[in-house]
Amino acid sequence: MKIPLFPLDLVLFPGAPLQLHIFEERYKEMIGECIQHHGEFGMVRTRRDGMAIVGCTASVVTVMHRYPDGRLDILCSGERRFEIESLLDGRSFLEAEVDFLHDREPASTRRDREQCAALHMEMLELSGGDGAAFPQLDLNQPVAFLLAASIPADLEFKQELLHLHSDGERTARLVEFYQSILPKLQRGSIGCKTAIRNGHVM
Repeated sequence: MKIPLFPLDLVLFPGAPLQLHIFEERYKEMIGECIQHHGEFGMVRTRRDGMAIVGCTASVVTVMHRYPDGRLDILCSGERRFEIESLLDGRSFLEAEVDFLHDREPASTRRDREQCAALHMEMLELSGGDGAAFPQLDLNQPVAFLLAASIPADLEFKQELLHLHSDGERTARLVEFYQSILPKLQRGSIGCKTAIRNGHVM
């Protein structure tokens, strides 16, 4: 299937929200067509050595603001993972022939998802994050993408999650991530409290 591409230095996940400011003429044209035809466009991460081959489509949920010069502020939602088969020229913006990716087995269990969500909440608390930012979750459904969208991880890790072929794999990989970062956050929290007691922090 042919879709327009929006290369950007970020990783979008299915179900995750994304706000974009559209100011380049080619992307005004692209987004205008997507809005008119209720179509999707592909968000794909750009790197120094080129583009990733796996991305996620986005749909425009709402136009938050239209500027007199045609710029747009839009709210989008991540939809479907895809893999680029070939890049296409001919338009002012980049297009690609893509294959959509579907999850395989194994799926995560509810116990896996509960553990993942609990570790995510612990990470937020230790890092001083806003608990109100915790995503609304239905633990009867996969949650890995929703949690991964808000973790303070580098883009290489997020791109790795996007490549994984099953929710079970993604959930297990997220648990590994939390278990590796939590001890560091715990040490940092203890060190901060000690410094406060010693009068080193105002």
